[in-house]
Amino acid sequence: GLLGMAGLQARSLQQNQSSMMRSHAVALGYSILDGLRLDRDAAMAGTYNLALTCVVPAATGQLAGDTLNLWMSDLRRVLGQSASTCGFINCAANGICTVRIRWEARRAGGSATEEYEIRTRL
Repeated sequence: GLLGMAGLQARSLQQNQSSMMRSHAVALGYSILDGLRLDRDAAMAGTYNLALTCVVPAATGQLAGDTLNLWMSDLRRVLGQSASTCGFINCAANGICTVRIRWEARRAGGSATEEYEIRTRL
């Protein structure tokens, strides 16, 4: 019975870790969408578009570049420094934006990578 309880406890911790990582990904997705709404015209012009990248872009001293730098830094700080922690942003001229976040979930007992995607109209 004690071995069963220990296994149950270990699995519960893995699931809680996985759930926390997904919650962080959702919060980070909404965070960048708020930044895009703040600078809507530049976002619709494609200034914030970011191909799927796992590298933190350099700060540029401009709102868009610094926002992307901060967002990717937060992704890597919160979701892990692994090579599979990546972000993607694509905003079209019609105001439809897609944000995709990918991270490694092995530590949380999940698959090799997890992915969260959100689309919205600015």
